[in-house]
Amino acid sequence: MDSQKVATQATLSWPHSPVHWLNDAGTYIVTAATRRKEHLFRSAERLNYLTNALITLSEEYGWRLQAWAIFSNHYHFVAASQTPKTLRRLIQYLHSVSAKHINLHDGQPGRNVWFQYWDTRLTNEKSYFARLNYVHSNAVKHGLVKRAETYPWCSAGWFAMRASRPFYETVRRFPCDRVSVPDEFDVCPTLNVECGSRAPAFDTSNSKKPATAAARLPHSTRLPG
Repeated sequence: MDSQKVATQATLSWPHSPVHWLNDAGTYIVTAATRRKEHLFRSAERLNYLTNALITLSEEYGWRLQAWAIFSNHYHFVAASQTPKTLRRLIQYLHSVSAKHINLHDGQPGRNVWFQYWDTRLTNEKSYFARLNYVHSNAVKHGLVKRAETYPWCSAGWFAMRASRPFYETVRRFPCDRVSVPDEFDVCPTLNVECGSRAPAFDTSNSKKPATAAARLPHSTRLPG
């Protein structure tokens, strides 16, 4: 599979709709930051790549993404799994393949790209709804767009399209101004999304998926055997 094609116009199938409830085994919000908060994912191609890798690897490791927001120097996501112990491995692989991808393009092999990540288990409905809204609308918080649905590298558009209307309205109106999430980041000021950046295209049909999610990643992001 051609790496450049996947990185610039990813198409992934979303057979499920957002879930209304917490997973008893484990539902988490995760935030990760680049080293020194550098804007290493400052282009549309790199944001596409990171978004594609997150979605693909989450499926591979059995995590159902419920919200995500990807930026030039950090990301957030909310996801649920029956095997929450795999979260650390998922993030390690995500950081490994994304670092190798941009270091290859920058000619800086071995450069430290990611600093660390923070995860919090969500244990009640109010906390879950607040963090869903926080992540869906995070691009607005950072001043990148006026409407969250127009930011290509977040879940707001998917959520608006696939969630039931009552659930969508509940989450959208749920207060999230007091959510405690590591988010002291200045996002890349040159990213002008509403002027036509190329974003991943998400297939919302129930089309048949490949045998494994990893098969959809370009060669540079394939998981080791």
